[in-house]
Amino acid sequence: MKTYSLLLLAGLLSVCAWSQQTINASLTHDGKDRSYILYVPDSYSGDTPVPLVLNFHGYTSNANDQMWYGDFRAIADTAGFLVVHPQGSLLNGITHWNVGGWTIGSTTDDVGFTEALLDELSTDYNIDQKRIYSTGMSNGGFMSFLLACQLSDRIAAIASVTGSMTPEIYNNCNPSHPTPVMQIHGVIDGVVPYFGATWTRSIADVLVYWRNYNNCSTELIKTDVPNTNLLDASSASFQVYPDGDNESTVEHFRISGGGHTWPGSFPSPGTNQDFNASLEIWKFFSRYDLDGLRGITSVQEQSSEEASLQIFPNPTERRVTVESKQAIGSTYQIHSIQGQLMKQGILVNKRQELDLSALPKGVYILRVGNQGFKLIKG
Repeated sequence: MKTYSLLLLAGLLSVCAWSQQTINASLTHDGKDRSYILYVPDSYSGDTPVPLVLNFHGYTSNANDQMWYGDFRAIADTAGFLVVHPQGSLLNGITHWNVGGWTIGSTTDDVGFTEALLDELSTDYNIDQKRIYSTGMSNGGFMSFLLACQLSDRIAAIASVTGSMTPEIYNNCNPSHPTPVMQIHGVIDGVVPYFGATWTRSIADVLVYWRNYNNCSTELIKTDVPNTNLLDASSASFQVYPDGDNESTVEHFRISGGGHTWPGSFPSPGTNQDFNASLEIWKFFSRYDLDGLRGITSVQEQSSEEASLQIFPNPTERRVTVESKQAIGSTYQIHSIQGQLMKQGILVNKRQELDLSALPKGVYILRVGNQGFKLIKG
């Protein structure tokens, strides 16, 4: 059973046409009315499947606060995805998501509620079932990890901001596919301790768990986030475990001086302003679907003699040669492991040399047509 009301209808020109909408709705699950706020961008027409982002609020918070605090709406307007902000139920009068740990007394089936919510939204909207993602703040980050463990067949990737995994989630995790994970966390978080506690695993434990499950490289690639805001009393580094199964990665923004906050949101003590967490999360999500890295049908090691496109030397310190008679006239793109476009052009010769000297050391993906090749810049 579903009820809904329109909270905001911006730019409506015709009742017959889709437009940007913020919709307050509810459904009945386990005999309880459960509410949510859905954001539908102006670009949505229903003609083609679109991604969906679940955005869970924190402990004591609510769906409306999360919609503004961990805001994806402007990004959704450009990228064309739906955002749903579920509302937690009450535990001792406080809103929560049942993730174990400090919510051990809860009997709420929030995984079942999420599944029912996805079913309902999939009935009402044309949602790409391979591109459903989960993120959230604090308790909402814990909830995203719970979904990655217990609703894995529907969640393509997750991102947690100031959340972690309770011992219950950690010890009973049973994902069904390699799951790209992004963790954003302040080192001086006083609510969900970075280094763990009896009721929450450390961020290092969480990263290692998913690195091992995804079969990522044990080599951690670290880069500093440019410290563009000197007034926020914090700085950030970006860390990646690459090369997991299905090209999955485990990624981490580690914020020195960062507290229990959403980076790039409203300025407040402990809130890093050097990057926008919502934007980085979407850039991360957009690279993956349930099958792994999107946009290429295969990812090959460059040393393969059987590949139709040869790349050498690899690793390289400065230049790499791309050789393929069939690829003449094709465009190429070089992306960082974080998905950022670093270089692009056209292959005009059977053997073409690409200058990588301006790129930092690291792992990259060269895309030519529907194929992807790993590049290593030493």
